[in-house]
Amino acid sequence: MSATIPTTTSSSRRHLLAAAAVLPFAVRPAFAHHGWSSFDQDRPIYLEGKVTSSKWQNPHAELMIEVSPGMALPADLKQRKLPAQSTEVDGPGLLARTSLPRRRERQWELELAPLTRLEAWKVAEIKPGTMVSAVGFTTKDEQGEAVMRVEYLFVAGKVYGLRSSPA
Repeated sequence: MSATIPTTTSSSRRHLLAAAAVLPFAVRPAFAHHGWSSFDQDRPIYLEGKVTSSKWQNPHAELMIEVSPGMALPADLKQRKLPAQSTEVDGPGLLARTSLPRRRERQWELELAPLTRLEAWKVAEIKPGTMVSAVGFTTKDEQGEAVMRVEYLFVAGKVYGLRSSPA
């Protein structure tokens, strides 16, 4: 009794090789990016520090910052003028509820908006060494990595509302 081994055509092999080559890139975003539901939108936090690295890419730009030693809430935070956005955001209410994070990591990742929204706000690429501050949300109960989804970004005397485009 002889066994027959199925053969594939060279066209089928090319399709299999092409699929195998593309598959890791097709599924990567699902693993690399997380949803916004893990962020605690009831507790805004404030961070300030120096940018140590910048990734100006989609699905959203990212900054790594080294938190300023002795960081405190700015006395004028609740009174800061905020820009009009195309989506209604209770900015003054958000600033009034803002507190410092409980965790004490020196390095934080700031997740900004997609590049198209940053372009609409006319945010120039932020380079390492730039001082920034931000109001946004971290994970529920501050669990996991030290990451903030930024709502308001303060850079060089300007403020940007990153939830939506400028009004």
